[in-house]
Amino acid sequence: MQTTRAAELTLIRHAPVVPDGRVYGRRDLAADCSDWAMFDALRAQIPVPGRLIHSPALRCVQTLFALWPGAAATPCPALREQDFGAWEGLCYSDLPDLGPLPRQELCDHRPPGGESFADLCARAAPALEELARAGPATVVAHAGTIRAALALALGAVSGALAFEIAPLSVTRIACLTDGNFIIREVNACAAPAR
Repeated sequence: MQTTRAAELTLIRHAPVVPDGRVYGRRDLAADCSDWAMFDALRAQIPVPGRLIHSPALRCVQTLFALWPGAAATPCPALREQDFGAWEGLCYSDLPDLGPLPRQELCDHRPPGGESFADLCARAAPALEELARAGPATVVAHAGTIRAALALALGAVSGALAFEIAPLSVTRIACLTDGNFIIREVNACAAPAR
């Protein structure tokens, strides 16, 4: 018996962050939405969304409205990026050297006062499952959130850390009628017309 797709989540990572040389996850940095050709190419690649969901972070809101000005969208706080706790705002050169960590240890490592990637997955998974059960949706979020969606489909949290999620890339997962998820596409980047 073949299982069919119930709903697809199209996940878009926000535009590149305007960098300040410091660690950010929960810090609310702006996005650089100046590459209009890239936004046009991405918009052409994605069907007009019926439901638009986004992380409340400024960079996600800016990306969403650069793609679809004036669109009706719903914020979902559970889709925020990983909280790096005491590391938020530190210069990258001031971070402690953890040395090489096996992927599972990296997944479980929690910065002081922050969350681990496993914590992020535990926070985001129920929201992603609920979104998928409600039907197809387009989600503008973060690399960590998109990796959490991949972890949901893989059934393995640490394995999701192996995926690159570029700014303005598209990842698609589908929720099957049996409740399982499949990965349809990862880190697809639109090419602007020349």
